Amino acid sequence: MDLEAVEMALRAALQQAGAAGLSQLLRQEPPAEPHVPCSCGGQARYKGMRTKPLLTVLGRAEMRRAYYWCSHCQQGQFSTDAALDVENTELSPGVRRMLTLVGSECSSFERGREQMKLLAGLEVATKAVERTTESIGADIARREQDTMQQALQRELPIAVGQAIPVMYVQMDGTGVPMVSKELEGRTGKGSNGRAHTREVKLGCVFTQTKLDAEGWPVRDEDSTSYTGAIETAEEFSRRLYTESQRRGWIVDLYHARQHLWGLSSKLHPSDVAAKRRWVMSHQHFLDDGKIELLVNRLRALATERQELAEEIETEANYFERNAARMRYPKFRQQGLFVGSGVIEAGCKTLIATRLKRSGMFWTVRGANAVIAVRCCRHSREFDNYWESRRA
Repeated sequence: MDLEAVEMALRAALQQAGAAGLSQLLRQEPPAEPHVPCSCGGQARYKGMRTKPLLTVLGRAEMRRAYYWCSHCQQGQFSTDAALDVENTELSPGVRRMLTLVGSECSSFERGREQMKLLAGLEVATKAVERTTESIGADIARREQDTMQQALQRELPIAVGQAIPVMYVQMDGTGVPMVSKELEGRTGKGSNGRAHTREVKLGCVFTQTKLDAEGWPVRDEDSTSYTGAIETAEEFSRRLYTESQRRGWIVDLYHARQHLWGLSSKLHPSDVAAKRRWVMSHQHFLDDGKIELLVNRLRALATERQELAEEIETEANYFERNAARMRYPKFRQQGLFVGSGVIEAGCKTLIATRLKRSGMFWTVRGANAVIAVRCCRHSREFDNYWESRRA
């Protein structure tokens, strides 16, 4: 006996029977009242029963519901469609949830289509996976924007409940390949000056309440939430503002070191060994929190290398401006994180694994929709989103 064939045949039969039963449940009787209120303020009149095909998690089903027409605004409506969350779509909420999941997590929309057929026994088009993922992602993003606007327009409420000892807010950026029209007028880092990517800004917030046996800080389990999009720094800052109030930030050590490496590349553009020696001779000031000594060294260097004086002074000003946020030995003694491992991992896990695969080129709209879904899922808010749609 071919057990797999029997399994699949039984699943198909059960789905077919379930779809038939669901179709019976979706057969509405003619309404007793000939009118319903219309959103325009008028009255919509009953015009008969209409059918509609619907792809459900059980397979193909059919709805039968009342149709109303409003002579005031000249618009028709199916109140049942709105109540069941199938307005302007032939996909049930359960199927749309599945499509959004595979569309945002699989390596491609085509791969998502294949997974729907294999795991759910449902035949869908690749375009349906893409359009549904983008539609739900855009709706999640719109809700995020509404939340941000509300947060910016009102005073922050008084915090209640147990206080959070330590909360971290981290941010980073990573390039995502884009279609040509999204790159018009933008300069890139290549020798020809052409841009090939747009930056996705990603932020995360997490908490810490304990240390491990060796005294290293431990991130609280399930405390990390993510937010991200392709947008300006000003727009992105509002996202993080809604996650936390302003406080004394720490400039993570990894990105502070990047400034030294960037400057060393200008000082020794073709000598890798000299570049490394220069960084090592200055990095200990940074690691030891002796920022003032580092600033003095850089400004002395600026007088020696006049051709790079402006670039060196820019970096010296950066370290001087952020000195109070670079006291790394002090932060370590307090049992705090000083690195950026969480957000670095987030850029790889949330963005790169789905949006930076070979041969992919995105529009801003499509990329932001997928990013919104992935951030929602990895922040453990995906189930809450679907609950809110049913409310």
